[in-house]
Amino acid sequence: MKNDNETTKEGVIYALLAFAFWGLAPIYFKLLLTVLPTEILLHRVLWSLVFLLLALIFTKKLGRVLFYFKSPKIILLLTTTSLLVATNWGIYIWAINNDLLIEASLGYYINPLVNILLGFIFLKEIPTKAGKIAILLAVIAVLYQVYSIGKLPIISLSLATLFGFYGLIRKKISLPSLDGLFIETALITPIALIYWAYLFSLNESQFFINSTTTFLLILSGPVTILPLLAFNSAATRLKLSTIGYFQYLAPTISFLLAIIVYKEPLSKEKLITFLLIWLALALVTLETYFRQRKYYKRK
Repeated sequence: MKNDNETTKEGVIYALLAFAFWGLAPIYFKLLLTVLPTEILLHRVLWSLVFLLLALIFTKKLGRVLFYFKSPKIILLLTTTSLLVATNWGIYIWAINNDLLIEASLGYYINPLVNILLGFIFLKEIPTKAGKIAILLAVIAVLYQVYSIGKLPIISLSLATLFGFYGLIRKKISLPSLDGLFIETALITPIALIYWAYLFSLNESQFFINSTTTFLLILSGPVTILPLLAFNSAATRLKLSTIGYFQYLAPTISFLLAIIVYKEPLSKEKLITFLLIWLALALVTLETYFRQRKYYKRK
């Protein structure tokens, strides 16, 4: 029987593995520069379904998942979330393969602030004082970039907003993460298959062009599923608020990859935008930390 310390240590390891994996994922997508982002996306859907199916069979949970298909409400909601997450994936892949990794990482920094805003609008969750200041700083950061560069950070805002609404809807569905992801993937698979057939009809599919590309496209399944399984393992061992402290690891790794490895230019204007977002996140994180500390002292 494991004690609480051992369980927590395991949870921390799983959380580090999940978020580090997500942060390093751009390295994988950069290996597929010759493949259309939309084809990478379709293979991510197809091979994720295969590996999710194997995971459900191995854990003997497939029967439970099939039961959910009898609920029109669940299927409707998961069809919506599947389109949201697929669009998010597609934009992310396109951004990486068009040397916009810095802007993509900014999107995942903004995402927690978007979650606070969506929680206020749709769930009547009143933001704390730090939360309100953080949202204001995020708005200022976006407006500053519009003023200084002359355009909205469309990629960043799209990724943050899509994933924010994805999380909001999934919060309303009481489904285990693995079950929900399998159903989402299964629902969007017909679209992926139709698009793949279309690419084959035009002789534009890169799947069989060489063994390396074929292997890398099949690998999109494990690249999608493994960090999710690690995240689920962390979630069962750690408090959700504790996991929140790890969520900035992935965009930080991606940001450093963009600057150090892929030499993407970081203008002064973009740096100021990042600094404002980092300040907003620091306020929210510190407030959460001290509020928890105060709570446990009372106990």
